[in-house]
Amino acid sequence: MSRPDETGYALFDTAVGRCGIGWTALGIAALQLPEPTDEQTRARLHRRLPDAVERTPSPVAGEAIDRITALLAEGTEDLSDIPLDLTGVSPFDQQVYRAARTVPPGCTATYGAIAKLTGSPGAAREVGRALGRNPFAIIVPCHRVLAAGGRLGGFSANGGVQTKIAMLVAEGALLG
Repeated sequence: MSRPDETGYALFDTAVGRCGIGWTALGIAALQLPEPTDEQTRARLHRRLPDAVERTPSPVAGEAIDRITALLAEGTEDLSDIPLDLTGVSPFDQQVYRAARTVPPGCTATYGAIAKLTGSPGAAREVGRALGRNPFAIIVPCHRVLAAGGRLGGFSANGGVQTKIAMLVAEGALLG
């Protein structure tokens, strides 16, 4: 368990809006895409890290912020090595998140392909549900996972599919 002085969160500006990041001593514990207001972004972060306080980012969080900002501006930064705090994340969801992190910027995969990577072919719907619970959006690039045939599918972040499209366009991913 993390000490209170090792846990925190911060808001930061990106090309898609003001995001939030939460961390513990184990790594990034939450990444929140922009909500309509800063207060709503903070509230979403507090759902995952109820005891976190807003503070200057830890070194790991500061590096993650720089790299996330670069990805959303330039579309090429690979975030797959940013350490995550997976406390409270189910084993299946962890498998899904590891598999999704193998999809590089500018590329996409289907829910079915991610299911195969987890060793659970036929679990595409379960993969979709796991990605809908993703507390590490962008770092675990759920926006790069599409429905069969390249259809966009859903996206649970504020702005829905339009946010997903904006992130894919920023990365230069081809749609359709």
